[in-house]
Amino acid sequence: MNYLNQLIGFVSLHAELAYAAIFLAAFLEAIPILGTLVPGSTIILALSALIPAGSLGLTPVLASAIAGAVIGEALAYLIGYVSKREILTSWPMSKYPAVMAQSEEFFHRYGTFAVFFARFVPPVRALVPVVAGALGMPPRRFYPASIAACLLWAPAHVLPGLLAGSVAERWGAKVEHYGFPLVGGIIAIGTIVVAVHYWHSRRKTAAPAEKRSSQQ
Repeated sequence: MNYLNQLIGFVSLHAELAYAAIFLAAFLEAIPILGTLVPGSTIILALSALIPAGSLGLTPVLASAIAGAVIGEALAYLIGYVSKREILTSWPMSKYPAVMAQSEEFFHRYGTFAVFFARFVPPVRALVPVVAGALGMPPRRFYPASIAACLLWAPAHVLPGLLAGSVAERWGAKVEHYGFPLVGGIIAIGTIVVAVHYWHSRRKTAAPAEKRSSQQ
C-alpha cells in the first residue's frame, strides 16, 4: 500500500496528472485480465480524498472516472465483437478458464443485466464486456447498459473518498492517510456487491422452481 501513499503525495504536487491517473485506473479495470490485476478502484477512492483539500475538482474527477470506464468497456466489447468466440480461448484468457467460465455463465444467465451488474462484481467486471461482444450481443443492447453502469459506478467510488477526505480534513488528519476512503469505499461497493449477490442467489433458487412448474 506504500505506493498509494507515494502516488497521492505526487498527485497533490502535480494535480494536472491526477485526472489522467483516474482515467487510466477506470479504463484498465475494464480490460480483460488487466482489470483483475490493476487496483483501479482503490486508486480512485484514494485520489478522491484529495477533493476536499482543493487539490482536485469533483466534476473533473467524476468525468475522468466515467470516461475511463465507458471507453474501457467499449474497447473490450469491440475486441470481443470483432474476434468472436475465438478471443475467449486465446491467450491470455486461456490461462484463466475458471474465471472465463464464470463470466460466460454470468452473461448467459443475466444477459443485458449482466453487463450492468458486472461493473460492480470483480473479477467478472474485466471479462463480461469482451464476453458480451464475443457472444454477439448487439451494440444497441450493450452500450446503454454499460454507460448506465459506469454512470453509477464512478460516483460509488468517488463520493465515499470525497466524504472520507472531508472527515479527515475536519479532524486535521493528513490526506495521505487514506484509511477513511478505503473504508468508505468498501462499505459503498460492498453494499452493491451484496445486493447483486442476493439477487443472483434468489434467481438461482427460483430457476429450478420455475422449471418444475413449467414441466407440470
